[in-house]
Amino acid sequence: MSSASMKECLQLQLLEMEMLFSMFPNHGEVKLEDVNALSTIKRYLEGTREALPPKIEFEITLQIEEPKVKIDLQVTMPHSYPYVALQLFGRSSELDRQQQLLLNKSLTSYIGTFDPGELCVCAAIQWLQDNSASYFLNRKLVYEPSTQAKPVKNTFLRMWIYSHHIYQQDLRKKILDVGKRLDVTGFCMTGKPGIICVEGFKEHCEEFWHTIRYPNWKHISCKHAESIETEGNGEDLRLFHSFEELLLEAHGDYGLRNDYHMNLGQFLEFLKKHKSEHVFQILFGIESKSSDS
Repeated sequence: MSSASMKECLQLQLLEMEMLFSMFPNHGEVKLEDVNALSTIKRYLEGTREALPPKIEFEITLQIEEPKVKIDLQVTMPHSYPYVALQLFGRSSELDRQQQLLLNKSLTSYIGTFDPGELCVCAAIQWLQDNSASYFLNRKLVYEPSTQAKPVKNTFLRMWIYSHHIYQQDLRKKILDVGKRLDVTGFCMTGKPGIICVEGFKEHCEEFWHTIRYPNWKHISCKHAESIETEGNGEDLRLFHSFEELLLEAHGDYGLRNDYHMNLGQFLEFLKKHKSEHVFQILFGIESKSSDS
């Protein structure tokens, strides 16, 4: 995308944010992830800043009148929005996981009906205010003994992601923040190579993968994915209890290059402890037996 059309996108995004601030005028109603994002974008558009500004990310808490509930809507505007899709996710403590997934599926497909170039955050908010009630009401029915609710099948996913290296402080922070925000578990091993494992419901893992890759992390690939159909909440399938950074001793500092190769023997031990040693060969093309001999 040329910088001219990129600037057009960012101007449209600022316009939409102004509309949002007039819809939600009270302080703190629109919670920006980076409070300086809008002023940074303005400086970029005026030409006083050359580096690409951060994406606009924010959360709005919507009050739904009937039933009286709150929905937190998280919004990320990719730099090329509105010519590429907006990233949206609604959550509420009043919804169980299945209802939340259904609500977001419907919201995403509604947003998908907009033409490229059309702003749609305000429309998404209106849609939630008009349509979310049924998702809260359905939830109560599922638990009434009279309705024989069919067990819902979900896909539990575990993704093994390989990167040439992971050093950068802000990238490491982003990976950890995204892992903690979404309902996923796993780890991020920093250094060279960098390995990420993420597990949880398919939708959450895919959102994690999409978010960390954006906008242009080239040397990264999903080497292996394991998926399991489940009717439960997937907790019994998890091999990890939280999403953490894994720091292993690096061995070798090659001259002046900050080229720390991770201690793969230690990493293999870590995988064994989490019943995942079969992945070692997939990630590195090395038989794990060779390190036992």
